[in-house]
Amino acid sequence: MSLKFTVGDLTIHRIIEQETSFLPALDMFPALTPEQLAENRAWMREAGALDVGDTLILCFQSYVVKTPHHTILVDSCIGNDKPRPLRPKWNMKTDNGYMRALASAGFSVDDIDFVMCTHLHVDHVGWNTRLENGRWLPTFPNARYVFGKSEFDYWTEQNAKAEVPPFADSVLPVVAARQAEMVRDDYEIGDHLRILPTPGHTPGHMAFAFGRGRDLAVVSGDLMHTPLQTRYPELSPRFDVDAAQAAKTRRAFLERYCDTDTLCCTAHFPSPSTGKIRRSGKGFTCEAM
Repeated sequence: MSLKFTVGDLTIHRIIEQETSFLPALDMFPALTPEQLAENRAWMREAGALDVGDTLILCFQSYVVKTPHHTILVDSCIGNDKPRPLRPKWNMKTDNGYMRALASAGFSVDDIDFVMCTHLHVDHVGWNTRLENGRWLPTFPNARYVFGKSEFDYWTEQNAKAEVPPFADSVLPVVAARQAEMVRDDYEIGDHLRILPTPGHTPGHMAFAFGRGRDLAVVSGDLMHTPLQTRYPELSPRFDVDAAQAAKTRRAFLERYCDTDTLCCTAHFPSPSTGKIRRSGKGFTCEAM
């Protein structure tokens, strides 16, 4: 299994923190019927996306994209020492798997120039900070952390009503350290990174397109969680803030990259997690390359 890809003048590394069973498919997707699941069970299992008990298998990972000018980490996963009582596999984690994977890819925390967050859910911001002497400090000391303004504003409002732990321990300390930038949809890094607004899963969810002059690769975040959603783009998980908007966004994204050479780097598809979007009947597939 390759954890490194070269696309044009980009080098892309997968930094895997966990690849594991998550939720039963029928619990994850309210509109999924037992009949629909039965129709797709065989290929989902063959793809490593569904276990024998019909529980979805997801990968939790970051992508490190090295451009000719910058080293950019997208989505910082789960993190250590974070209180996540609703998710036992994430709760107060103390392993060194993520840092070991980062080192195996040839990077130290000092090498990261930018940390980009597709959105601010718990499993996409965890390693933004780490616990040092009882304080949450930015994990990547030389990085600018880039948050979408509308996404940040949404979670600021939610946190004001009742504390949102991942926002409190993995986002606000970065702001306090003055390493954060709140950006709008026209934000770019040089001529190699652009924002693609992809609202629905959260109000300010963003995908990131990489490449000079054209989209050589795109990191899709939680626009989709499992290959089943490429086959059925209207299938939205119960975590989507706006399921109808998410479904519309997902289909538009898949149409945009269908039958192109753009490498789609998904957040949670099981390994190899990356591929090219191809049409399949009324839906699509993400074909591993």
